[in-house]
Amino acid sequence: MLWLGMVLAISFLEAPLKFRAPGVTLPLGLGIGRLVFRALNRAEAVLAALLIAAGVVIAPGGGTWAWLACAAAILCVQILLVRPPLTRRSDRVLAGEELPRSRAHFWYIGLESAKVVALIGLAITAAP
Repeated sequence: MLWLGMVLAISFLEAPLKFRAPGVTLPLGLGIGRLVFRALNRAEAVLAALLIAAGVVIAPGGGTWAWLACAAAILCVQILLVRPPLTRRSDRVLAGEELPRSRAHFWYIGLESAKVVALIGLAITAAP
């Protein structure tokens, strides 16, 4: 549930609201976002590893393993395939280029939504 709470708070609350705050420019918001999402993804990776290790010890049912594998796989796709193009794009924007909205953002949001579903499924199947 901690992992779920972090994703909900940062991805669906902090990220969209950050750009509405007075005085937050696009470069400032991008810089903050990069730091926050890098930290979030690191924390998520640690939590995923801890849950996998706990699963090895506790030996939960197949449904729990399936939801955990789904959430961990989504996280890997985000970190390895989606974030790098977003980082390259934000580098270009921070360098002064004006670019249209990236489709990679939509992929990231879609994957975050799927990860939320997986984490809810994990919480339900892991509950005693």
